[in-house]
Amino acid sequence: MKLWEGRFEKPAAKSLEEFNDSLPFDKELWQADIKGSLAHSQMLYECGIIGENDFTLISNGLNAIAGDISEGKLQIEGAEDIHSFIENELTKRIGEAGKKLHTARSRNDQVATDFRIYAMWAHKTLAEKLKTLVGSLLVKANEGIKLIMPGYTHLRKAQPMCAGHFFNAYAEMFLRDLERIAQSEKRVAVCPLGSGALAGTSYPINRFMTAEKLGFLKPCENSLDGVSDRDFAAEYLFDCSLIMAHLSRLCEDIILYSAEEFGYFEISDEYSTGSSIMPQKKNPDIPELIRGKTGRVYGHLMGLLTTIKGIPLAYNKDLQEDKEGLFDAKKQVENCVSVMAELLLNISFKRQNMFKAAGGDFCCATDVADYLAKKGIPFRTAHAVTGKIVRSCIEKNITLQDMTAEDFKKFSEFFGDDIVEKVKAENCAAARLSYGGASPKSVRENIKSIKKRLNKF
Repeated sequence: MKLWEGRFEKPAAKSLEEFNDSLPFDKELWQADIKGSLAHSQMLYECGIIGENDFTLISNGLNAIAGDISEGKLQIEGAEDIHSFIENELTKRIGEAGKKLHTARSRNDQVATDFRIYAMWAHKTLAEKLKTLVGSLLVKANEGIKLIMPGYTHLRKAQPMCAGHFFNAYAEMFLRDLERIAQSEKRVAVCPLGSGALAGTSYPINRFMTAEKLGFLKPCENSLDGVSDRDFAAEYLFDCSLIMAHLSRLCEDIILYSAEEFGYFEISDEYSTGSSIMPQKKNPDIPELIRGKTGRVYGHLMGLLTTIKGIPLAYNKDLQEDKEGLFDAKKQVENCVSVMAELLLNISFKRQNMFKAAGGDFCCATDVADYLAKKGIPFRTAHAVTGKIVRSCIEKNITLQDMTAEDFKKFSEFFGDDIVEKVKAENCAAARLSYGGASPKSVRENIKSIKKRLNKF
């Protein structure tokens, strides 16, 4: 039965029902709908709007429906949406008392409330998974403290760094994501229930009571905004999109660094795939798939932003399009975060390749310039001298590590015998002791800081 059909003389056309009905996807909200209805019925009873017997019948009926759905005894089908399904099922089971549940409530504030409850749960679940991911990154950062690898700019070797610095960088990104999720969660936790269709209700309800019972921080302060606001959904999708951006960057690095041309990382066989034709192949399908799913999540954000951009106040049917994208984004992001946390723990390091690469291609050239600058030469002059040294090495097909102290002294009298040690990759990395730097000591401090901040969530 349609909740609104009393006004109409003719039944809805089949094509209308197929096009209009949302049950195939909004059944995802069944737990939130029952939770909201239980709180609403209790508020109605405590405010004297319904009697004790009706309240008891409604509560027992809703709990029984929840149990039957959970156990697979009741299939969610045959209704316009999840809200109609549960109310119709309740009325079928308890009779006239079931029809009193919707007192002082519209589907508009009911839908908005259910969606916010679901979003609050989504925030909490995603935060827990992000914490696990940061934990995995910290494990690898700790393993990489004694390892040296090249850092890159423009995808060209730049400077040697402690390998742990790489993993800490991504841990910082996901910590920011955790902060955003925590901040967004506060804005989600505003209860629309009691807003009615758009203007509130004449019943003597207690909206603060309902909000508290449902775990919200407060009721919304404007009923017109309460039923039509979907900022929280857009914000969640933005948070998900940025998480996917960070995951995609991490995936790109893992794909590159595990390739033969780099050879720094090795992904475990358990998290790799092969080729149907090329026996030698070991493919990084998980990082590639995560990278690909990033665009999918971005699409959900843009879809919702486009949907809400021209909607007049208050509720409009356009807002039925607010859920499928969020449901899918939630599933995709949670899966991607979880599998990445596993994959990271199953990455091993190719130490010799990393160390050799860190000392090659003039990664230590900046340290040569800094050496001269510390002797009193203006940095720009030191930079020019070092550039000449690099050019000379290229012409001779040697590296900075192949040069002797005497070779360096031909370019400047300020070079001492100690320059030979200064251009070793491990020493270059160890020298970067500035706060937030890439030295092993700085990386250890960064790990401590990340752990401390992580424990706040």
